[in-house]
Amino acid sequence: MGRVATSIGLARSVAIYYGIPFRRRRLQRLYAQFIGPGSLCFDIGAHVGNRIRCWRALGARVVAVEPQSNAFRFLVRCYSRDADVSLVRCAVGRTSGMTTLRISELNPTVASVSADWINRVSTAPDFAGVTWNKTESVEQRTVDELITAYGRPDFLKIDVEGHEAEVLAGLSTAVAALSFEYIAATRDVAIACVDRLAELGDYRYNISHGESHRLALREWVDRTGIKKLIAGLPAQSGSGDIYAQLGGSFAGGSAKQ
Repeated sequence: MGRVATSIGLARSVAIYYGIPFRRRRLQRLYAQFIGPGSLCFDIGAHVGNRIRCWRALGARVVAVEPQSNAFRFLVRCYSRDADVSLVRCAVGRTSGMTTLRISELNPTVASVSADWINRVSTAPDFAGVTWNKTESVEQRTVDELITAYGRPDFLKIDVEGHEAEVLAGLSTAVAALSFEYIAATRDVAIACVDRLAELGDYRYNISHGESHRLALREWVDRTGIKKLIAGLPAQSGSGDIYAQLGGSFAGGSAKQ
């Protein structure tokens, strides 16, 4: 496919994440519950950086991590002159080293270092027609290494297409709040994330379905409650994000926005 397909794929991502006016306002309302002036935020899987824009508007400092070369170049063009944004080109996982990133040039949002996840979702209806037709060899680091370099984040966002549990395996200390993507077709990955977080601290959970950017639960639930909710998601319900916060970290009882 080459450069034309890559350009089309990137343009599609930019249109999706920057071209819908109400999305920015919803994102800011959502993240204002966790982020304020001076907060440090890690965006693991930054892609084209719409979270960077949102978090900077809230006054946060941002470490944005993206392994995909084309997306990273876009981030450099948009954010490299901002002293409160650190851009890091690497994957994140359980250990440091080198890994292979598998990319769909026409659908770059689903790039992943997890070959197992790609094999599993390739037959799911939501991924019909998606072909991972390109690879890149990329550096992989751990969240612990990023914390050593930049400090402990107040908020950690993980969106790495099936590799979320591996990212959390490389984190050895609790952070105040975080989110990770779930996909109904591979819900066991999300459940593994919850189990890992239970080893790190006493977290409470909420869920945001699809691209709603709204917390669905009025009351945050415990580990058992969120695992039951994840297990009960309809097979065709797509994806979304699980939010987690340490017990008592925020006054987040009423979550409807």
